[in-house]
Amino acid sequence: MNPIKSKRIYARDLTYIAFFTTLIIISAWIKIPFVIPYTLQSFGIFITIGLLGGRRATISILLYILLGAIGLPVFSGFAGGLGYLFGNTGGYIIGFLAPPLLKWLTECIRITKDRALVFSLLFGLFLCYCFGTLWYLFMYTKNINSETLFSVLGICVAPFVIPDLIKLIFAVILTKKMKKHIK
Repeated sequence: MNPIKSKRIYARDLTYIAFFTTLIIISAWIKIPFVIPYTLQSFGIFITIGLLGGRRATISILLYILLGAIGLPVFSGFAGGLGYLFGNTGGYIIGFLAPPLLKWLTECIRITKDRALVFSLLFGLFLCYCFGTLWYLFMYTKNINSETLFSVLGICVAPFVIPDLIKLIFAVILTKKMKKHIK
């Protein structure tokens, strides 16, 4: 099916979108205890993109962000609201839209599915880090004091790169195994 020509959303699509939005919410609530606690939020994003494709994943992630924006406790630590979304780390949440939009783009230009998924997840994660870091840098310096780019990278990106890449690998593996069950 050509993603450009098919613009209809069917009941099955809405069901998948709702299910995967719920999966992202639950993933955000699950914390893995470590020196810096990690959530499975990015894993939920990756698996949503892998199984739903660009268009439905974009809608699902946008719905997740909108639910949090109106105040429902869908973000990490059962947080929600515009204050959280426009706080220091809100840029990373908004940056979650980069990977599905890239996946959608790769679907439109017909790159092989495996390469498109890995490319869109890796480059989308990079864009998410870039957007979130710039957002954090702007918000933190505006609210507290001046902070350097390297210190923000050390706080907000460096501790999360390896765990996010591990989650990305697991998501790609699960996507390959489960894709035949999702239409």
